[in-house]
Amino acid sequence: MNQPGKNIPFEDVQRLMEKLERLETENKRLEQENRLLREKVDFILRRMFGSSSEKLHPGQLELMLSLQEEAQAAGKGEASLLLEGEAVPAKPRAKRERRERVPEHLPVVEEILEPEEVAAEPEQWRRIGEERTELLDCEPARYVRRVIIRPKYVSRQNKDAAPVIAPLPALPQERCIAAPGLLASIAVAKYCDHLPLYRQESILRSRHGIALPRSTLARWMELVAFWLEPVYRHLQGEVLQSGYIQVDETPIEYLDPGNGKTRQGYFWTAHSPGGDTIFHWQTSRAAACLENIIPVDFSGILQCDAYAAYASFAGKRSGIELAGCWAHARRHFYDARAHVPLRSDWILRQIGHLYAIERGLREQKAGPALRAVVRSTQSRPILARIKRALERLAASGLHLPQSSFAKAIAYTLENWKELTRYADSGLIEIDNNLVENAIRPTAIGKKNWLFIGDANTGQRSAIIYTLIESCRRRGIDPQAYLRDVLTRLPGATNQQIPQFTPARWAEARSGKLPKAA
Repeated sequence: MNQPGKNIPFEDVQRLMEKLERLETENKRLEQENRLLREKVDFILRRMFGSSSEKLHPGQLELMLSLQEEAQAAGKGEASLLLEGEAVPAKPRAKRERRERVPEHLPVVEEILEPEEVAAEPEQWRRIGEERTELLDCEPARYVRRVIIRPKYVSRQNKDAAPVIAPLPALPQERCIAAPGLLASIAVAKYCDHLPLYRQESILRSRHGIALPRSTLARWMELVAFWLEPVYRHLQGEVLQSGYIQVDETPIEYLDPGNGKTRQGYFWTAHSPGGDTIFHWQTSRAAACLENIIPVDFSGILQCDAYAAYASFAGKRSGIELAGCWAHARRHFYDARAHVPLRSDWILRQIGHLYAIERGLREQKAGPALRAVVRSTQSRPILARIKRALERLAASGLHLPQSSFAKAIAYTLENWKELTRYADSGLIEIDNNLVENAIRPTAIGKKNWLFIGDANTGQRSAIIYTLIESCRRRGIDPQAYLRDVLTRLPGATNQQIPQFTPARWAEARSGKLPKAA
């Protein structure tokens, strides 16, 4: 060991310096890894326990503007990297009018309460007025035994002639005790109200004294899907003829018979803005699934997220252009706010201006021509500002490539062509939220019923989901629709199938075609 005061050999000093350099390098690597792991843990905790809303507080704009003024005064700083030509914030929306607590369209049941004195001697009293109190009440569902009676007759003049009897109405299935109203009720309870069949079985038995096993209810849902399939196929053709569809997919567990386990399938959803939504069942998420959904002769715009299957599919088809979704890009920056608040908020504020322009166009009920002009003059400058800022941030090297903010930048720049395609057209939406909203009921449902039956059950569920979603978007009572359609479909011809779509069904009753929400 070297004694104090003696010179340390140069070789030892060099080894110590190299060791110190290695330790410093390792320390930096561990710090970066620790920072990235903290970001991932925070992200998971926010997804599990935090708010799902991506709205920004109005006070954040004031913070951005104050930072802009400071940056302009100093001529440098973090804010100067981003803030330039901030757009004017949109005006706050007016408050909605308060709705009536008791809707006027409900049937009225009057209950008259006479004072005891008047009831005892009514001839001694003269009525001078009344006090009215309105309450919202509910009567429980009622199950009935519907008996169809068909009298037989013989001719008085020709006693040898065969008896005559009215024909039996066409029923969904012979020797099936379920009337169309019951089939509609069970289907709506499961696919609209998310009530699993085992719960419906329990309710029927405990509250109404009706013993119907779950297997019977499942077979009846298969019967409903069988009769609705021609209407489903007709809607599918209408959606794919539009030339512009939004596509998304959501995972659904299904049983794997014989193994006692579940596998993961998918509902692929195709939506035509202003039209209907079609659910398709596939047992995988591969790009090949799109071949089974989108016909070979389809050409036009396919709006989707950045999942690689869509790009792979579009690359094999001529005449298909991809449009991106700004909601997905915004979500990446929102997830990065906890670690890079200033720059993430600035980007989110710019995206908010894009959405404010779209909100104004919807309030004006603008057509494609006006939307194209407004986007060209107002949205394009904001998009250019966002791109300049993202390119400067990407080139600055201030953020680790694996950090959430760097990933958000990379996602947006890599998909910039698709994300800005909407600004070149008045037909394309800014995001894919319309099709995601259509998928949302299935996400709520699978939390209740957890999984569907075998793989064949998936397509039956897709058929019923499609018709119920079409009713929901047009404000149609799905139970009234299904009851009427299941009553008339068994006696209908193929040429009459278009009359049974929810839109045409509602038009026949109201005299006008209802628009989808």
